[in-house]
Amino acid sequence: MQNKGIVICTAVLLTLASIFYLSFSVATHHYDTEAAKLKDPIAQQDYKDSVKYLGIYSYQKCLETQIGLGLDLKGGMNVILEISVPDVVEMLADHKTDAGFTKSIKEARVEEEHSQSDFISLFIKAYKKNAPGHRLAEIFATQQLQGKVNPQSSDSEVEKVLRAEVKSAIDNSFNVVRTRIDKFGVVQPNIQKLEGQDGRIMVEMPGIREPERMRKLLQGSANLEFWETYNSEEIIPYLSQLDTRLANGGADTTQVKADTAQVAAKTAEQPKFKLNNKADKTIKENTEAQMEAAKKQHPLLAMLQTSGQNSLSLVAFASVRDTAAINKIIYSALAKQVLPSDLKLLWSAKPSDLVKGKNIYELHALKVTSASGRAPLEGDVVTDAKDQFNNLTGSPEVSMSMNSEGARRWAALTKANVGKAIAIVLDGVVYSAPRVNGEIDGGQSSISGNFTIEDTKDLANTLKSGRMPAPARIVQEEVVGPTLGAQSIEQGVVSFAIAFVLLMVYMVVMYNLIPGMMANIALIVNLFFTLGILTSFQAALTMSGIAGMVLSLGTAVDANVLIYERIKEELRAGLGMRQALKAGYDNAFSAIFDSNLTSIITGVILYVFGTGPIRGFATTLIIGIVCSFFTAVFLTRLVYEYQLNKDRWTKLKFHTPLSENLMQNVHFPFMGVYKTSFGIVVIMTIVFIASFFVRGIGKSIDFTGGRNYVVQFENPVQPEEVRGVLAKTFPGCTTSALALGTDNRTIRMSTNYKIESNSPTVDDEAETMLYNALKADGLVSQKSVSDFKNPDIRQGGSIISSTKVGPSVAKDITYGAIISVLFALIAIFVYILIRFRNVAFSVGSTIALAFDALVVIGLFSLLQGVVPFSLEIDQTFIGAILTVIGYSINDKVVVFDRIRENLKLHPKQDYQTVFNDSINQTLARTINTSSTTLLVLLCILFLGGESIQPFAFAMALGVVFGTLSSIFIASPIAYLTMGKKIEEKVA
Repeated sequence: MQNKGIVICTAVLLTLASIFYLSFSVATHHYDTEAAKLKDPIAQQDYKDSVKYLGIYSYQKCLETQIGLGLDLKGGMNVILEISVPDVVEMLADHKTDAGFTKSIKEARVEEEHSQSDFISLFIKAYKKNAPGHRLAEIFATQQLQGKVNPQSSDSEVEKVLRAEVKSAIDNSFNVVRTRIDKFGVVQPNIQKLEGQDGRIMVEMPGIREPERMRKLLQGSANLEFWETYNSEEIIPYLSQLDTRLANGGADTTQVKADTAQVAAKTAEQPKFKLNNKADKTIKENTEAQMEAAKKQHPLLAMLQTSGQNSLSLVAFASVRDTAAINKIIYSALAKQVLPSDLKLLWSAKPSDLVKGKNIYELHALKVTSASGRAPLEGDVVTDAKDQFNNLTGSPEVSMSMNSEGARRWAALTKANVGKAIAIVLDGVVYSAPRVNGEIDGGQSSISGNFTIEDTKDLANTLKSGRMPAPARIVQEEVVGPTLGAQSIEQGVVSFAIAFVLLMVYMVVMYNLIPGMMANIALIVNLFFTLGILTSFQAALTMSGIAGMVLSLGTAVDANVLIYERIKEELRAGLGMRQALKAGYDNAFSAIFDSNLTSIITGVILYVFGTGPIRGFATTLIIGIVCSFFTAVFLTRLVYEYQLNKDRWTKLKFHTPLSENLMQNVHFPFMGVYKTSFGIVVIMTIVFIASFFVRGIGKSIDFTGGRNYVVQFENPVQPEEVRGVLAKTFPGCTTSALALGTDNRTIRMSTNYKIESNSPTVDDEAETMLYNALKADGLVSQKSVSDFKNPDIRQGGSIISSTKVGPSVAKDITYGAIISVLFALIAIFVYILIRFRNVAFSVGSTIALAFDALVVIGLFSLLQGVVPFSLEIDQTFIGAILTVIGYSINDKVVVFDRIRENLKLHPKQDYQTVFNDSINQTLARTINTSSTTLLVLLCILFLGGESIQPFAFAMALGVVFGTLSSIFIASPIAYLTMGKKIEEKVA
């Protein structure tokens, strides 16, 4: 073998890289175990913050680098948010009431539901129709777009600006959502913009147990505000008075105000921390007993360290562990009596750098100056913001620009507050409170503080967006309970382990101990490399990812089978072991390369057009195929050649008594029975088409739009019983009930109740109606609707997952599915044409592949309600169809590769004989490969859990019929396309 050095170097590098990246999972587990030994949550966090893995990597970096568990395995929440593009356009036009504009907006909204064009194109087309002779600049030459659109701007220029502004609005909304998710404390969230879907943002949040809180958080508008402030010396006496009132049980005292010096004296006895200065940067920690004693004397000031004079709006510091308790005090009824009515106390967004200590936050005093209670200046005046470095200090900061109205109000605000601070607040927390040294005119200013470079980038984007340009609405939502995740992990691991063991046993039984174990070691190395590469991508392991990994192992066997079968042929031809090994690897290479590349093409299409679980499956499948090609074709050959060079394994056998004569000397006239096989194909096609019209296809929520609720009951419930309840509960709406599994305890209920409504209260309304109806019929016994909606409380019946998909999502998925299947067929047609340089092979393989897809879809229609699991058509099913196409083409490529080889070896031989001989010669490989893959799929089908059963069933059908179509459809059609006539005779 040539290039041995490259193979060895690649193997070593892959091994080291895999060990390195997989070690982060081990390190994280170790640190989590050590942290769990500490009872105090803050102490646990302090321990994790002190971690330096390998002396470099922080705990957070380890967490980000390790291979994590996806949403379906860990449980949590999956949400797709939509930023309304029509609302953004209306906002850019300052909500004009021009008849032509409003009519065009309305028509474009309606047309968007049925068109593949984007909203802006539809709006411009409608406006030109409804307002002939008028230009877009008449509508969009607004203060909002000042400097970008003027009355002389052409329509094309305005359109360009609109598209840029919409893109910017979506990007800014993405940053706002990311900031909120980070503030919520989700570990390893996955937040991404959905490509090809303007305004769509997908948020995956493992571990979420408060879905209603998250709904409100995601759907609210971001609020940027600029506030006037109090100086600390004005507010600290009030805090002291509140502390005294609390110590006296809330009773009033004769002392109305406390002197600032006295306040400092009270808290100086046992200070929690001190301000940073050159003389003293130490922090004295109180013991728990001392703290409890201090809290009795000073309920507020024992937790809250006042800042002293000359601190501007900064009045105090507190540990993050005490902020909740402090909030209860400063927002209490007693506080309203003591503190000034125009005072607003807010925490800093980040821990302070003014004190020596971790997780110490600042408390700022804001002044309410308007009757409405709103800030004097809000984020809608900010036109631009960018991150930069301060010219003098070199520290990161943010500069911002305002529109003319904002600049005027900003100048007035800064002029009135010289010597005081202006607090910049976003989403209720203070990002910065800089001192005003003088009036700032021109609308230009900068924000500096305890910022990293990443902080200023995010803050600049957030400032640029201010409020969200349009409210975000949830168009798809899924809540998965953690128990379901644990079950999926267990089922996935069991199916994976059993499939792996069975594969190893099969290879030893078919190819003897040493060759079989060599193939098995290659599978283990393949698995090791696949996990290492996945971890290097910082991918999350999902249930569909596990399925992709298991399936890649099944298809990886194909390369070993091809090589071993060719070696067996060369040995039977009388070659020695060295020559047979070389010829076997060389002759099998083209078939392995072509079959692997066609599978990768399908995987790429899956990744490009798929979302969520489909992408997870595609990623692991592609990586697994690449790794299997490297290990089977190069690494195993390296080992065999090394052993033979040492005069070992020269008498090796690649068969056992069971497989020695398997499918040998077979001369079945496959081509001669084409009329029978074509007749069966025609009959099956008619039956399937008739089933589509009579029985239809069970469409999931992905295609119909609506709400799905998976409810787990304590006692068995028949779907028919639930359908009656749903029909009464949601009259006039489409409803259905489908049993999941075979125990009739888990039912999926669907309804399109008020699906067109954008109100966030409709979700709660529908769930409440469902709970009341089921409880009235005695099907659930939960005490409250909140318990019914909690996936952690299963006793009495509860919703374990809920899904909401709007019609637009269903439309996107439908078109994407059709395009992806057609594109896969076209891509494979072109690839076969390029590789085999004969259109006959492309035609034969494409028609056979189309029939394979038809068989799977048709059987899903025929067997729905017959098999004990759901046969709905959903996104995962589309992935299964594409994977069937990718797998099925492997068989066809192998057969066609042998036909091409035999045509070159025997150019004068009869074509029909060549075709028959080629099919018979590859029969052993076909049976072995199909058997191993089917073995894997059956393990997934029966042991992998209900979430993956439809996928495994579709794939199993694809393997069986894909193998048959390679022999009985693809080859005869290719032969006939060559213009040959098939004679019905024995080959």
